[in-house]
Amino acid sequence: MARREPTAAPTVDPGTLRRVFRRHAAGVAVVTLTGPAGPVGFTATSVASLSATPPLLSLSLSSTSSSAPAMLAAETLVVHLLSSDHEEIARRFATSGVDRFAPPVRWRALPTGEPVLSDVAVWLRARIEHRIAAGESYLVVAEVVDSWVDRADEPLLYHDGRYGTISDMPAPDAAPGPDPAPEG
Repeated sequence: MARREPTAAPTVDPGTLRRVFRRHAAGVAVVTLTGPAGPVGFTATSVASLSATPPLLSLSLSSTSSSAPAMLAAETLVVHLLSSDHEEIARRFATSGVDRFAPPVRWRALPTGEPVLSDVAVWLRARIEHRIAAGESYLVVAEVVDSWVDRADEPLLYHDGRYGTISDMPAPDAAPGPDPAPEG
């Protein structure tokens, strides 16, 4: 694979990149962990399965996030994959300056200490393996060590600045083009 050397100046400005990724629908998760002053959590749309063997996931977090110091110090975290009925939880954990764990949010501590949200159908507990400074963010790689799957709910998605589900996402503005030619 050919490697492209980075250019001296960015070829895409931050605003353009944000507009491009607003068009990319993403699943919504809440990440929780234990910080020095108690439970910490934030909403993330960057969670991805990275490897099945070993079982790894990745996520990113802004270095300016109020949750960043706790993430840098934590050994483990819990990723909650939100369902369509969890929009208010997603909004709460995306809001700065509020107690994200105050009622009506329901949660408990796992025997290992991490906060886990009640009524969430799927969560993964993971041990943080790598924290990589990447631009203005951190890329976090974690090995999944435990999981819970309770039921199959419709996932909560984030697209074009709003929450929704697969069934209520608008049709694209333009007709899809032909499939790209396969590589190789």
